[in-house]
Order: sequence, then structure tokens, then C-alpha cells
Amino acid sequence: MSKGMLFVVSGPSGTGKTSLVRSLVTSEDGLVESRSYTARSTRPGEMNGVDYHFVSRITFDEMVARDEFLEWANVFGNLYGTASADTQAHLADGVDVVLVIDVNGARHVRESKVDATSVFVLPPSPSVLESRLRGRGRDTEEEIQRRLDVARDEVSAFSEYDYVIVNDDFDATVEQLRAIVVGCRAKLPDMDAEALAIATKFVPR
Repeated sequence: MSKGMLFVVSGPSGTGKTSLVRSLVTSEDGLVESRSYTARSTRPGEMNGVDYHFVSRITFDEMVARDEFLEWANVFGNLYGTASADTQAHLADGVDVVLVIDVNGARHVRESKVDATSVFVLPPSPSVLESRLRGRGRDTEEEIQRRLDVARDEVSAFSEYDYVIVNDDFDATVEQLRAIVVGCRAKLPDMDAEALAIATKFVPR
């Protein structure tokens, strides 16, 4: 069994990166979204183990102290982290994993030297991003302005990624993301064992 592949998807808050990934994993076999751990409280409609693994601040700090996170970050005052054991278990089973994390989290993954393919999601324009943030209806004006301020810094990080996509048309962007995943799956050495097994069945004349 081939080891699974790790994908990292980042982008400013409001670009739709989480919705894109969730749409993709529901229709793409062998691909799962990593469930982050967070010390924040649940929001309306969220479920433990589905949206996030919700833990206490004490538990989160203990996980940090035991170096159990592949990456973790304080995002707008809330703690989020990706458990190394969870990720490695999926990969060992041959399942591809997508991490939806912020720019700093992606940098930590790179620093860990874990083999991953990274994708940056850009909004079509600042005005569209602001409109999307306001349309969510869950942030105060202060929080919206803070997210826009952070976005101005984060967009310049696109050059750190392997791929960049612009979420203008949602369905088309999902297909772009799918094409990246399918293309990476066809690369050597990921297909090396399967290709060799087939090739050895061909006997030269």
C-alpha cells in the first residue's frame, strides 16, 4: 500500500478555503480533511469530532508541551492545532489528507520537513473578501476589520506555495483543487510501485 499524500490549503479568512475542501472531500475517494483541535468554545451548528476536536485550554496546552502537534497557532485569539498522530495514521493507511490552516501554520509544516503539497486560495479582490466576511454574519465590525488587516499581510505569502487558485467561481475552483490532487497522485514516485507492477507484465518480444 502506498503512503497517503499530505495537502496544505491556506488563504485569508473569508476566501472560502474550508468550504472548497469540504466540497472536494465529499466527492473525491481516498481524501479526508484533517480535523483540527481547538481550545475555543463551539459555535452554533458545530459538532465535536465533525467540525473540530474541541478540548479545554489545559488539554491543548498539555498537547503542546508533549509536542503532539504537527502545527498549532493562535488565530484571532483562538488556539488551533493539527495532531501529528492523527495525520500520520491516515497517511500510513494510504489515505490522502488535507490540512486547512493559516499561513503561519503552513510555515510550521514546511519547517517540520514533512512532505506536503501546498495550495494558496486568493479572493478575486479586497472588496469581494470584505463582502464575504460581512455575509457570514458572525463577526463584529471590529473582528471584520481585524481579519481584513491580517488578509493584507497574508496575501503576499502566495509565493511560498506550490499552487495558487482564485476562488471566483466556487464550482470551478473546486475542480481546480481536484485537478491539483489528481495530478499529484499521478506523479512519480507515488505511482512508481503500481507502474512497475504493470510494466513487468509486459514481456519484450
